[in-house]
Amino acid sequence: MDLNKLLKQKNEWLSGIGPDSDIVISSRVRLARNLQKMPFPHRDTTQDNIEIMHAICAVIKKSRFFNKGTILFLDSCSDLDKQLLLERHLISKELLLTRAGSAVAIDESLGLSIMINEEDHLRLQILKSGFQLKECWEILDAVDTEIGNKLDYAYTPVFGYLTSCPTNVGTGMRASVMLHLPGLVMMDLINKVMHAVIKLGMTVRGFYGEGSEFLGNLFQISNQVTLGKDENEILSNIKKVLDLVVEHERNSRLMMQSKNEEKLRDQIGRAYGILANAHLISSKETLGLLSALRMGIDLKYVKNINKRCINELYIATQPAHLQKQTGKLLEPERRDAIRAELIRNYLHNDAQKNKP
Repeated sequence: MDLNKLLKQKNEWLSGIGPDSDIVISSRVRLARNLQKMPFPHRDTTQDNIEIMHAICAVIKKSRFFNKGTILFLDSCSDLDKQLLLERHLISKELLLTRAGSAVAIDESLGLSIMINEEDHLRLQILKSGFQLKECWEILDAVDTEIGNKLDYAYTPVFGYLTSCPTNVGTGMRASVMLHLPGLVMMDLINKVMHAVIKLGMTVRGFYGEGSEFLGNLFQISNQVTLGKDENEILSNIKKVLDLVVEHERNSRLMMQSKNEEKLRDQIGRAYGILANAHLISSKETLGLLSALRMGIDLKYVKNINKRCINELYIATQPAHLQKQTGKLLEPERRDAIRAELIRNYLHNDAQKNKP
């Protein structure tokens, strides 16, 4: 895969469609797997790592799910290219730091990927737009079954799938949803709701997963426990929690509209004005303003901008994407200028396209 072409490819999970897509940006299911009788990545040698990678890649190349995909070897990728893959949510932060013998297999749609020799030998994942965890699981289960029939997974009847991290033992499944929750944040209810989510056995993270900041009112909620629960039970538990969070967010938006609609409209209008006219803008400020504009679209206050445009800007305005687009490394202030120009063009073109 030419990573320059990646800039022009549209991820399905950014489409802004699917169930509850006004609040749920994306759904993801990830499975951790290891090979039987092989040392786990944190204990193996570089040679072990390379042998494991080649064994896994040989199976992936024959998979019907990756017949038009590609495999990228991380030690052959520049730091900028790896950061680009991270910004697209195709790899994790952990894979940025791995040594020789790490790779990622990506299908043509950019929705399905397999990380090789990250924390575990395999990390299979799929992303879809809106709330579609069940659909994600059905596809990933088929991928896992096909690959598992050709690789000997580390598994025991007592514990299930064996993983490097004890919290993943069992199903090895992490199911998560990326939520846009400006209402709860603005009504100062977010901490209360997130504490309740954690008490219900979930983990809350930022836009780029573990250790990342909560920017742009974006929150990632995932299951915390895999041992002793089957996949359907995990998905069912997340849906119950998600339904509560979505209900609270919608109620918060209604409360904001009823209490001070003019102030809400003003905030959304100012966000649009800055994004459409700024000539310097940071990544952090961008995410905050895009959050307000996205809420304006969902509340029908902004009618000439498509939600997909906002979702794509979440990714396109990130540092590696901007630098890859220009073909050179950029100082922060120069990135801020290019980011602002990109946003102006995106909004102008989308407004023209959506004219009545």
